[in-house]
Amino acid sequence: MKGINAYSKIFRFLPGLGRLLHYKPAWLRGDILAGVTVAAYLIPQCMAYGELAGVGPVAGLWAILPPMVVYGLLGSSPQLSVGPESTTAVMTAAVVAPLVATGGNYGAIASLLAILVGLVCLVGYLARLGFLANLLSKPILVGYMTGVALIMIASQLSKISGIDIEADSVLGQVGEFLQKTDQIHWPTFLLAALVLTFLLGVQRRFTTAPGPLLAVLLATLAVAVLRLDQQGVAVVGPIQAGLPQFALPQIAASDLMPLLGSAVGIAVVGYSDNVLTARAFAARNQYKVDANQELLALGAANFSNGLLQGFPISSSGSRTVIGDSLGSKTQLFSWVAMGVVILVLLFLRPVLALFPGAALGGIVIFAALKRIDVDEFQRLRRFRRTELGLALITTVGVLMTDLLVGVAIAVGLSVIDLFARVARPHDAVLGTVPNLPGLHDISDWPETSTIPGLVLYRYDAPLCFANAEDFKRRAWQAIEAEATPVEWFVLDTEAIPEIDITALDTLEEFNRELRARSITFAMARVKQDLYGQLRRSGLLAQMGPKHVFLTLHTAIEGFAAQAQPPQSE
Repeated sequence: MKGINAYSKIFRFLPGLGRLLHYKPAWLRGDILAGVTVAAYLIPQCMAYGELAGVGPVAGLWAILPPMVVYGLLGSSPQLSVGPESTTAVMTAAVVAPLVATGGNYGAIASLLAILVGLVCLVGYLARLGFLANLLSKPILVGYMTGVALIMIASQLSKISGIDIEADSVLGQVGEFLQKTDQIHWPTFLLAALVLTFLLGVQRRFTTAPGPLLAVLLATLAVAVLRLDQQGVAVVGPIQAGLPQFALPQIAASDLMPLLGSAVGIAVVGYSDNVLTARAFAARNQYKVDANQELLALGAANFSNGLLQGFPISSSGSRTVIGDSLGSKTQLFSWVAMGVVILVLLFLRPVLALFPGAALGGIVIFAALKRIDVDEFQRLRRFRRTELGLALITTVGVLMTDLLVGVAIAVGLSVIDLFARVARPHDAVLGTVPNLPGLHDISDWPETSTIPGLVLYRYDAPLCFANAEDFKRRAWQAIEAEATPVEWFVLDTEAIPEIDITALDTLEEFNRELRARSITFAMARVKQDLYGQLRRSGLLAQMGPKHVFLTLHTAIEGFAAQAQPPQSE
């Protein structure tokens, strides 16, 4: 029995290992096919993300290897593809570039940033902070990703045009590009435009085809045949032989604190993207993911990546989609993809060296365009204009500030939106509707009638310091709106599982005010935790236990049978 318990603990800690030990032969074909196809997709994609992050194409390939091994063992999702992706790549560039400008080493700073992101996630795992995945609401996430996408596109204008652009901001880069259109290197620009057009066409017609690989191979063939590199088209150039080596990054101590703050922002965004993608595929394929385990897996993947000359990573939705469409069942597909990448690094470096930078820029823009979800903006507009407003404000905030301030804006807006809903929730006075069972909000049905002398009031949020005064004000409004004198006020606590001390004080004050006007205060549908708080505080004794009811109908019966003046002070 102890042995079984030990194995179950190991499998909880290493869910990927548990899946491998229970591997079904029927899964093998799908995992191998998905792994090879994902590798064909990710090789040019991750080279482009290495360029985007500022560490170079080969570092983008190196950054694939440790995360695939580590996540394959620790990750709770059997299908998620982890590694370099656009958001963490552009955030890495935004963090590292200013430090390099003061004399730091780009690769070392990026590697240390990955280590710090990993440590932040591991601390979050130990503190069981998996709920952080919910800090970014859907409108905020849509707006944030749109802002990131526009930053990605602007960052590639120099690469796809051959224009030397010095500006750092999005508006500055776009403005400088428009001012220097007479300096466009047309072979470079046309090559990038053809690559982007090809990718968009492949995406529309052949969704599982390795579009980026085909695009880059065709662009590389064009470079070789037409000798475009001799006409000024930039190529990747010689690639370092071998695989990444273990190295402890060395940077100035003064750079550590700014990196730590940045690591928190990257960890929040990367983890949110990671969990949201994993949950989407888990719901589609009917399995579960563990949000806290994902913190451990992502943290360990980033930490190991930093030790092997990598940079911060997260999950790739596009690569996960491809793997899923080809039948991936376990993380074996990631290990197959990793094997293909290793073979390419060892034996196909001369081909990689001819990859044109313009093609990699086209791939980045292609990835960015997929992050601008126009349909989602339209859905937000149809659902509620305030949700659309949040998305647009977040996009503008990301574009007008740097990315890490954008993260803070996004999280802050999510929290403000949450508090606004809690502080000003929906409420209802309940009544009866002819020929309709139950009790209903009187504002929803014009023919609804209340019971004379009785107010059944529902407040649709937990009572706390943020909304206690709002509750009392609106409760009195409900009482004043009654045509006949109110004898009983019954609070429906269905949405109030517990209260804090501020809300408790407000309820006691409200009870005293009601008694001063000869109105009995009662509660219905009181949950056990709330009942215990009322009893310990003494409010239950003030109200009288007989004024606490299990249902609204028993409260109505109590009013009919026991209506009497409230107790004196």
